[in-house]
Amino acid sequence: MIDKTYIIKRPVLTEKSTASMQENTYTFEVDRRASKDEIKAAVEEIYGVKVLGVRTTVHKARQRRYRYGVVDGKKTKKAMVRLPEGQAIELF
Repeated sequence: MIDKTYIIKRPVLTEKSTASMQENTYTFEVDRRASKDEIKAAVEEIYGVKVLGVRTTVHKARQRRYRYGVVDGKKTKKAMVRLPEGQAIELF
């Protein structure tokens, strides 16, 4: 079991994720080992909101070529968290 403060790394603030905040969907970069249930519990505890659903994606970074060979980038995991109407998370 991962500590809840280590599960949520940072919010993802892109143009697409900011637009999805209008539909009460917030995007976070999370720990790759975290399950959907752990992500849901962490968001509910940290931000004090009720979570309706969690969708996750694992993004594999591209390979980079250096003098000493080819290096794989870090894999990252994003979680899209959906909240009920009337609740919001203040990110900025």
